[in-house]
Amino acid sequence: MDPKATEIAHDFPPFLRAYTDGRVERFFGTDVVPPSVDSETGVSTKDVAIAPERGVSARIFKPNTINPDQKLPLLIYYHGGALCLGSPYCTIYHNYVTSLVAEANIIAVSVDYRLAPEHPVPVPHEDSWAATQWVVSHSLGQGPEAWLNDHSDFKRVFLAGDSGGANIAHNMAARAGVEGLGGVKLSGICLLHPYFGRREADCDSRGDGDSLVDKKPGVDNRWLFVCPTTSGINDPIINPAADQNLRKLGCSKVLVCVAEKDGLRKRGWFIMRYWVKVVGVGVGDCGDGRRRSCVLFVQAWL
Repeated sequence: MDPKATEIAHDFPPFLRAYTDGRVERFFGTDVVPPSVDSETGVSTKDVAIAPERGVSARIFKPNTINPDQKLPLLIYYHGGALCLGSPYCTIYHNYVTSLVAEANIIAVSVDYRLAPEHPVPVPHEDSWAATQWVVSHSLGQGPEAWLNDHSDFKRVFLAGDSGGANIAHNMAARAGVEGLGGVKLSGICLLHPYFGRREADCDSRGDGDSLVDKKPGVDNRWLFVCPTTSGINDPIINPAADQNLRKLGCSKVLVCVAEKDGLRKRGWFIMRYWVKVVGVGVGDCGDGRRRSCVLFVQAWL
């Protein structure tokens, strides 16, 4: 083997390592939990292929006890992992979404999008948009998946995600506001520890800095890793304040959750205030005061 092939090009311990020959080692979210009818949690799961030629799929979650004609709120979930880790099928996200479905009595679709760096941004977002469109294609009860046709209430559709998945959820809502979703109106989005950046010029007068580039170089490196063609901090994918279409956000309610020790916390707060001031949406915030870091809340389901 060529010694140069084993040279490390990017190292983000303890999660991922990329080599100069293009190989990527992931140390998180690579296990697979099979779909099942789980009597203990009261939730059934099945896997569906959405765009096999692109490798886009999803896991659907449904309460075991449901009346034949009962319609439940529908959640489309985009897993976290900084856009380069995880899947709906790994233990941490399978168990987490299962718990949401069991507690909230909803239908959930957890999207499996292709990961960077093999598939750099915006590929994860394009895959997620294809999956979102596939889900709402069931709104008239004529889609290919019976669970969605029979039991999903398309008047109560929510998008949610954590970390990079929260970034995707926001971008899906923004795109829905511009392009529409086949007549389906989003009820709201939930952004858990969102992966955003911003320019220094967007900071408020109190000097609430924490820009993507200056205050946390590692975050900038990770963004360049997943999106090497980025236009920089004005890229609307990572900085919603730079999105000229943000006023057309495809929902009127947003919930933003941040963690006290998350390095991206201030950006979450900034985007929340920006939505209220500029976009005029109703925004709720949830600050975690238990000194947690980004997305540690999902580890309770390991």
